[in-house]
Amino acid sequence: MEPGQLALLIFAVAFLILVIFIGIFLMRLTRSLGVITLDVDTIARSSNEILGNANTLLNDVNGKVKKLDPTIQAVADLSETVSHLNSSVQNVTNRFSSAKATAGAGAGGVAAAVAKKATSAAMNKFKSKKTEV
Repeated sequence: MEPGQLALLIFAVAFLILVIFIGIFLMRLTRSLGVITLDVDTIARSSNEILGNANTLLNDVNGKVKKLDPTIQAVADLSETVSHLNSSVQNVTNRFSSAKATAGAGAGGVAAAVAKKATSAAMNKFKSKKTEV
């Protein structure tokens, strides 16, 4: 064999080995892509089910929110009414306090005297019970 033929034979064997390795690589790549395709199909089916369930749940929540809207509005109206009632009571209290200050010992003075007498009687009774024990 001449050196040129030997070189050609070595090149042919190397090329054959290269083709075999590329073929093995492509077969493995094909199998991997097949597995990946099956997994993606499974995920797509599962995601369709999940999206369907999410849409059903969202519709259910929207229906319940529509039912709660009047209740929330009623609570807001009640809160506003209580706030107005509170300010009205404060106005009446302020008017009563200012009227009491100008009246002096009127009805407020009588109430204070009765409260003082009741407190005094309760304290005397407590002191007498304490000394008996």
